[in-house]
Parts: sequence; C-alpha cells; structure tokens
Amino acid sequence: MAAVLEFKNVNYTYPDRKEAALKNINFTVEKGEFVGIIGPNNAGKSTICRTTNGLIPNSFGGELKGSIFVNGENINDKKTALLAQRVGMVFSDPEAQLSQMSVWEEISFGAANLCVPKQEIFSRLENVLKLLKIEKLRDRSPFELSGGEQQRVAIASVLAMQPEILVLDEPTSNLDPQGTEEVFAAVKDLNKKSNITVVIVEHEIELLAEYADRIIFMNNGEIVLNGPPSEVFHSIDIFDQAGMNIPQVTETAYILDKTYKKWGNAPYPMTVDEAYEKFSAIK
Repeated sequence: MAAVLEFKNVNYTYPDRKEAALKNINFTVEKGEFVGIIGPNNAGKSTICRTTNGLIPNSFGGELKGSIFVNGENINDKKTALLAQRVGMVFSDPEAQLSQMSVWEEISFGAANLCVPKQEIFSRLENVLKLLKIEKLRDRSPFELSGGEQQRVAIASVLAMQPEILVLDEPTSNLDPQGTEEVFAAVKDLNKKSNITVVIVEHEIELLAEYADRIIFMNNGEIVLNGPPSEVFHSIDIFDQAGMNIPQVTETAYILDKTYKKWGNAPYPMTVDEAYEKFSAIK
C-alpha cells in the first residue's frame, strides 16, 4: 500500500516558545488507514494536525524543519487553501469553522468553493446529513445549535469536500457518550466504504482501541510508541509514566496477569468481546 502521508525528520518550534513542539517526527500513513494519535497534554498531537494541512507554518509562523509529504508531494511550501481538497481538517472547537446562515449552506460552502457541480453538491449534502444523523438540522442556523450539533456540522462540511485524508483534532470534545460513539462509527464507516484515510487525535482511548488500525503515542513532542492498538496498549509502564490511562478491559487483564501469571506473552484484550473470549480460555 502506498503512503498518503509521510513525516520525515520533522521538527517544529512555535514562535513564542524555546522548546520544540515536535522533535524528529518520522512516520507514514498508508491509504485507507485509521490512525489514532494519543498522549498527555502538550505532547504535540494538535501540532501534528496543523502541519498536515499547512496551518503550520503558514498561519502560526515559527520554525519548521524536515519534510511532510501528501501522496509523495512535499507540502512544506503549500498554502492551506490548496490543500483543502486533499487534507480535510476538523478542529476541537467547531464554532471556529462555522460561517454560514444555515446548516445546508455551511455543509455546501467548501464544496462550492472547490467548483463542484451543483447536483453533485446536493448529493454530497444529503449523504453527509444522513451519515452524521443531522437531517433535521439542515435549515437551522449553525450558531443556534448545541456544541455537539455544531461539531457534527463541522465534520459534515469537511466530509462534503471528500478529502483524501481526514484529520480530526479531538472531534468529539463537545459530544455526549452516545454522540461520541455515533461520530466514531460514522467516521469508521466512511473510512471503510470510501477508503478515506483518517488521522484522529482523541482522548477516547476505549473507542480508539476498538476502531483504530494503528495508534501513535506521543509525549514531549516525540513519538514514543507506534503500532497496532494491541501492541501499543500492552506497554503499560510507558502509559503509567506519562500519567495516561489504558482501556479498562486491558487494565483489568493486566492486573489479573500480574496476580495469576496465566497470560503469557499474548496481547491483552482491548474490548469486552475480546476479554470474554480470552478469559473463557484461561483455566
């Protein structure tokens, strides 16, 4: 599989800070992958997101070293507007992305600016409204919605542009548990059916353990772990040192393993279904 996103020896320092926010970052994301980025506060997670669509350094300034590639093309000197169709960005603060008078205008706005034909825009609009279960909001003002509803509209407006890479920076921060589950399921469904590459920064590690193909764990601007969820969440000590939690099911398996010594080298379960299957097999 070809890499659609690649970081090579990337270092970045914000203009008002002395310490680098990103330190020698190297990783690739293949087409169709669902990659979760986790870590404590100030680990560099949001900074990674901002570099993928040109916000860094174009809007933030600072010093960026190394190279970032989208489909093999170096984007270091590309403007954010030119990257919009290739890399779609959803922020943690949805209101920062809203500007139109109605939800349907908001969702259509980005695609219209990309000169997508009118009938195609209408088709995309109906698809994303249904996907994110916001059909009833189509005629309302985005600024009269709840925070969770605004977040879904922001996601829908990006999806309507059909980017090759969807980058989400804590997109469920204003959602209740049910809304969070629905957004994860919708993004995963889009990922699988449309083969859109997803990079998501989230604190919802239980859902990342279930939905992500790969987890990147960051701390102090560096990548500490990078691999399948079953491998990453097996590194309990590293999470403890960073003050980070692991999925509750995984932690339970870890505690039982330390007590009864029956797990061996097998990965700890990450979901309830996995735990049931593995616990049932232990004699």
